[in-house]
Amino acid sequence: MISTIFRPLHDRVVVRRIEADAKTKGGIIIPDTAKEKPQEGEVVAVGPGARDDAGQIQPLEVKAGDRILFGKWSGTEIKFNGEDLLIMKEADVMGVVA
Repeated sequence: MISTIFRPLHDRVVVRRIEADAKTKGGIIIPDTAKEKPQEGEVVAVGPGARDDAGQIQPLEVKAGDRILFGKWSGTEIKFNGEDLLIMKEADVMGVVA
């Protein structure tokens, strides 16, 4: 599990993209070069939170296992243990999918 190996700092979140279907509803296969990167992912690990003006840590609202939506250009792509992941600030998360 990545959360035991890598711990993000402050209000950062590590996300694994959830891949979209490779076919359209009509059965046409979309080549990899024409696919857009998914804007949905699963939270893999979270930092402890950012400090407020009083120096208190404000915990994050997302947690490992949450399915989230994020902006198209959000985060920094990394490769960790052969897996493609994103690291982003919690502010880049638009919402949690119920």
